[in-house]
Amino acid sequence: MTKDLTEGSPLSLILGFSIPVLLGYLFQQFYNVTDTVIVGKCLGVGALAAVGSTGAVNFLIIGFANGLCAGFAIPVAQRFGAKDYSRMRRYIANIVFLCIIFAVVMAVSTVIFCKPLLLLMQTPEDIVDQAHRYIAIIFAGIPLIFLYNMVSAIIRALGDSKTPVYFLVMSAFLNIILDLVFIVVFHWSVEGAAWATVISQGVSGFACLLYMRTHYDIIKLSPEEKKIDARSCRTLCSVGIPMGLQYSITAIGSVILQTSVNMLGSGAVAAVTASGKVSMFFCTVYDALGTTMATYGGQNTGAGKYDRLSAGVRDSMIIGSVYAVLVFFLYLSAGRYLVMLFVNAAETSILDNARMFLLENASCYILLAAVNIFRFMIQGMGFSKLAILSGVFEMIARTLMGIFMVPHTGLVGAGFASPFAWLLADLFLVPAFIHCVKRLKRPHLGVEQPAE
Repeated sequence: MTKDLTEGSPLSLILGFSIPVLLGYLFQQFYNVTDTVIVGKCLGVGALAAVGSTGAVNFLIIGFANGLCAGFAIPVAQRFGAKDYSRMRRYIANIVFLCIIFAVVMAVSTVIFCKPLLLLMQTPEDIVDQAHRYIAIIFAGIPLIFLYNMVSAIIRALGDSKTPVYFLVMSAFLNIILDLVFIVVFHWSVEGAAWATVISQGVSGFACLLYMRTHYDIIKLSPEEKKIDARSCRTLCSVGIPMGLQYSITAIGSVILQTSVNMLGSGAVAAVTASGKVSMFFCTVYDALGTTMATYGGQNTGAGKYDRLSAGVRDSMIIGSVYAVLVFFLYLSAGRYLVMLFVNAAETSILDNARMFLLENASCYILLAAVNIFRFMIQGMGFSKLAILSGVFEMIARTLMGIFMVPHTGLVGAGFASPFAWLLADLFLVPAFIHCVKRLKRPHLGVEQPAE
């Protein structure tokens, strides 16, 4: 059930690992895409804008949870690569303990404060109530989000990228069915979309947990390994919290940018929402490459095979660059039709703005590929705190664009905000990766040691 990424051709290993991860991300996007299609077509542009206006704050909170779980799994991958299975199991036991604490605290606090945050973001008056009803339910389901991300991250750390996909496929179809039942049959408005997402993620999380407990002998814990260990918790938090904060710091810039877009009106919000859903779907390739780099980097660092790190980055960049060119020409020829999945054909202004937004982003997807590949490789190598700084650069870039460009250039400026953020992040990440490889090869440099 596990896979060793420390032996064999990096390119074939990366492709073999990332394709199942990609399928998982694609099905995970069905949660978002299905919600958006049904909301936009059945409930109208206002409801579409309401759901879309929560995107940045959703990324701020859920991104932290996802990053935290992914970071917790890095020491597991490193101990697996080093074949130190007892220590690996101790980490897994402490991951469960930490995830329970973080999930409860985050669920309670975000449900309480989500409405003030939406108001602070100047969400348009005509959609703020719907936006609150939607995001409050999503945040109440944070423990279920933690469950799936925790279990799937552990499984991927062991080299198995296929199993989590099977349960996401199941839950994706469940999400579609529940969307139709709650919105079309029960007329629950945006609340129906939120409940469909939460329930579907919960089902995939519990199913994945049950499967892991019954099929992975390598992680069966002894009574001694089940004990809460302060040393393990410190190590896990030293990797997981920076990785989660990197997502949240990045999201702060997105929140500020979203605030500027909100001030342009619900029509602009709808255009950004529709194009964002299309972009998120096609950018899952870069998410998959990033996830692959975290596991690949973790296992090879644990095994002490540092020369394979640069080879993995090189091969991943080739894949990401070829894909970026293909997607740009797809947007150029069919971008308007892709947006029509979410917006009725009569909304010509929204369709034109959304297509423009897509092309502006796609022209710089190679920069996005580099962000994910280098950032997650650095995290997999154990230098999560360095990766936070790339998130700081992204935050600064989006903040500057949101404050100074969007009010004067409208959606044109908003469309180039993310490419500017990717560029600044890459200017830091590429030399940071070179530095980290040198640090691993020459420990006497005195730089902070990677996670155990």
